[in-house]
Amino acid sequence: MSERHHAKAAARHNEVLDAAADGAESWRATQFVYLGRQPILDRDGALNAYELLFRAGAHNYAEVTDDAQATAQVVARAIGGIGVPTVLGQHRGFVNIDRALLFNDIVHLMPPERFVLEILETVKFDAQLVRRLGELRRAGFQVALDDVSELSDELNGALPHADIVKIDFLQTDRAVLPKLASLVRGQGKTLIAEKVETREDFALARDLGFDLFQGYFFARPQVLAAPRNRSPRPGLLRLLALLSRDAGIVELEAELKLNPSVVVQLLRLVNSSAFGLGRNIASLREAIIATGTRQIARWAQLLLYADSGELPWRADPLVQLAGTRSRFMELAAAWLRPADDDFADAAFMTGIFSLIHVVLGSTPGAALEKLGLAPQIREAIVSRRGELGTLLRLAEAAGEGLDAASIALGPDAPTGFVAFTPEVLAELNLSAAAWFGAHIEVAIA
Repeated sequence: MSERHHAKAAARHNEVLDAAADGAESWRATQFVYLGRQPILDRDGALNAYELLFRAGAHNYAEVTDDAQATAQVVARAIGGIGVPTVLGQHRGFVNIDRALLFNDIVHLMPPERFVLEILETVKFDAQLVRRLGELRRAGFQVALDDVSELSDELNGALPHADIVKIDFLQTDRAVLPKLASLVRGQGKTLIAEKVETREDFALARDLGFDLFQGYFFARPQVLAAPRNRSPRPGLLRLLALLSRDAGIVELEAELKLNPSVVVQLLRLVNSSAFGLGRNIASLREAIIATGTRQIARWAQLLLYADSGELPWRADPLVQLAGTRSRFMELAAAWLRPADDDFADAAFMTGIFSLIHVVLGSTPGAALEKLGLAPQIREAIVSRRGELGTLLRLAEAAGEGLDAASIALGPDAPTGFVAFTPEVLAELNLSAAAWFGAHIEVAIA
């Protein structure tokens, strides 16, 4: 449920707080993480699910400036910061999600039987998105359309690819409601009446056959809080470097022991219903084995995405560039060698680490030496050699709008790179941009 209209009014009200109260709130925000949840009820008034909402502090209103950043923090806090059992109990959680995160591996951190992907109303449906939603639904996720308020061609096009439709009772014309509800029910979708604020609206929604209900008439969001876990960027980078070269359990265990906050979150993750183990994991080694290195890598990337120090992932132009570049390289590697997942993973990690020297304020050679990256990844970044090095040069050229195809056709290009025609490179670049967020403007001083 979009809360922007509530946020503005609440923010104006809170301007009257005095400086002392502001200072106390600021201190609490640095010590705790917060998460909002609002009940979703069935026709009998029983709790059916929660919508999980971003909260920057203990105040109960939204302050969302970046949808992907907010969702990443909601997921991080629900799974690792507070814990799924505490946040959801036995119920499902609806999570707002934008286009960029739909194409991000982070989505797979959420167990599909516990989380519903609530597609923001700003997301535009196209063939690429439809394919992605098909993949996610086949993986077990349910998809909800958020803030529906009118009959439209866009709604008709989106309905076949969704399971649940949330109709906004504050925005929908009452004359349109019966036909809108009938259309959605006629296609077998679950109907949720959201932003229900009066008894009359609740009665109307029941009469129109809505299945579930959410709004201030029933309950305002509750704010949950937990002590903030610090996830230092250098430790996460070292962990990702170990994962990039297939480090053994002993090395991973040793690195994780240096990062207690990451260990706490990892144990919460593996003890959640995401893995269905039916038993609690107590030791770090068991957690690594049960979670798997690919899932640990996803988690580490999420922590970087959601809480990376002075700048959040999407607010840091260097990390924006590294993220888009890494996805381009992964896609290009898969195009070059469709059956070689290890090569695609190595390409992704090459992109991730190709700008780390700038983030860490060092030189490429020195920064990568300290991280102990796999030799082929280090060689690709430092000297631009080999297949990974050529993929990196392609990614750099494509990202800067240069003639990447000429690199693929160059005399030093490895065998097979001739397949990267201008059309293929344009498609890869577009897919990479969609994965990390369309129309990202990168500015490096």
